[in-house]
Amino acid sequence: MPEKPITKSHTDDEISLIDLAITLAKHKKVIIGAPLIVAVITAIISFIIPPTYTATTQIMPPQQQSGASALLGQLGALSSLAGASGGLKNPNDLYVAMLKSCTVSDNLISRFKLQAVYETKFPSETRKALAKASVITSGKEGLIAVQVEDEDPKRAAAIANGYVEELQKLTQVLAVTEASQRRLFFEKQLFQAKQALGDAEISLKQVQEKTGLLQLDEQAKALIKAGAELKGQIAIKEVELGAIRTFATGNNPDLVRTQQVVGGMRAQLAKIETGSVSTSKAPEAGLEYLRKVRNLKYAETVYEILAKQFEMAKIDEAKEGSMIQVLDKALVPDRKSKPKRAMMVLLSAIATGFLAILYAFIKEALQNAKKDTETEAQLTTLKKTLRWN
Repeated sequence: MPEKPITKSHTDDEISLIDLAITLAKHKKVIIGAPLIVAVITAIISFIIPPTYTATTQIMPPQQQSGASALLGQLGALSSLAGASGGLKNPNDLYVAMLKSCTVSDNLISRFKLQAVYETKFPSETRKALAKASVITSGKEGLIAVQVEDEDPKRAAAIANGYVEELQKLTQVLAVTEASQRRLFFEKQLFQAKQALGDAEISLKQVQEKTGLLQLDEQAKALIKAGAELKGQIAIKEVELGAIRTFATGNNPDLVRTQQVVGGMRAQLAKIETGSVSTSKAPEAGLEYLRKVRNLKYAETVYEILAKQFEMAKIDEAKEGSMIQVLDKALVPDRKSKPKRAMMVLLSAIATGFLAILYAFIKEALQNAKKDTETEAQLTTLKKTLRWN
């Protein structure tokens, strides 16, 4: 059988591959030499760059939902709404923002004298340098990682642990968790109730000294007791209203319902107060004494209720507010994190090799174009077109 003739495309492919090989061989000094030279220079530079060490600490912040159960248990159906609104946010985001705050940064800068370490002139520049050297992230597992880079491994670990310590100090000052916010609210209310109780005691004592009255009849005592208990219930409902307003709008049906209940209780209280005065047959001095006793009883009841709520909030805050647990404390790193010399040398050599091959093909193409009269004329026209007029 006769041999199969070689087609034109097959011949062109062989010539093309041969041309590529010839081009690479012709410029082998550049293709091999340039990457070697750049690799050597990169290696020298990598040894000049001071090593950097990275220290990492992991913390587990408290979860805000757990502390809310005591108050939400009193709100009944409102607990589901509060839980839903609370689930829209990741509580760890708050602690990440606190770690990145200027307060924490300034304390670390002052504590470790970072302005001299980073050789900066202004505090704002020092904050930027610290932020650049620090990576604070919140993981899906609920943990917060703090990574700090520094040329001194001991200082890197100290700053990373310093972040956690400053966060713990900050949470003791700020009302971060739901329990701490309740504690702050009841603390203010309790302070006002204590002042009101003291004023009521002084006022009653002055009336007793003035009138000499020391006892009430049984009917007056019963009305005053009922009124005090009702006023205490009103105080609890008002606290619930304050809690509902933190996550509900003015048109919320539960908010409207609770406001109606409070309005009805206040109307009932007004009737009791009117009855306690009208049923008393004492003269004007007796009426004044009755009002002072009633005010004192009200003040005592409200103070007792707020004191209990305040103590519950303090217990919840102690459980969750200071429970920033350190899962992994930052240790002094024993190996540098960068520069990664081998990676730098390898990448620089590969990049230079590609550029050298590209240079070889471009140079070969230009040389071949000069041999072709038509192509050379086109190149000349292109050069004239690209020139500035």
